[in-house]
Amino acid sequence: MNLIPLLQQAASGGSFVPLVALGLIFVIFYVFIIGPQKKEQKKTQEMIAGAQKGDKIITIGGIHGVITSVKENTIILKVDDGCKLEMNRSAIATVLLDEKTKANRLENTPEKASLLSSLFGKKKEKKAEVSDAEKPQPPDFAGESK
Repeated sequence: MNLIPLLQQAASGGSFVPLVALGLIFVIFYVFIIGPQKKEQKKTQEMIAGAQKGDKIITIGGIHGVITSVKENTIILKVDDGCKLEMNRSAIATVLLDEKTKANRLENTPEKASLLSSLFGKKKEKKAEVSDAEKPQPPDFAGESK
């Protein structure tokens, strides 16, 4: 009995499964590794591009300082009273913002519409602040008799 034709039939019928497995592995890598890394890189680029005069930063070398001047590709960093360093923007590791600066920058940034709201035309409504006179008051039980 010759087994070669049987083996050839078995090998030709199962060639689709490894391709699906390879595609599934690529999807898993994209979802868990490539996608989050792109998101983090975009966030870092926005942070570097948003660095302004007066921001406290930490460089990738560990130098702490305050930005005194911003140029197209470089910044001038004040490290001490008489010490200024000129560095590439790419040397910024972290921008340290206090609460006031964070609040001011969040107020000035335009609000991004979500995908669903842009598709269905629903807009976010801001809640109107209610004054103390308009707020419902709890019942006064002091006047009741026992």
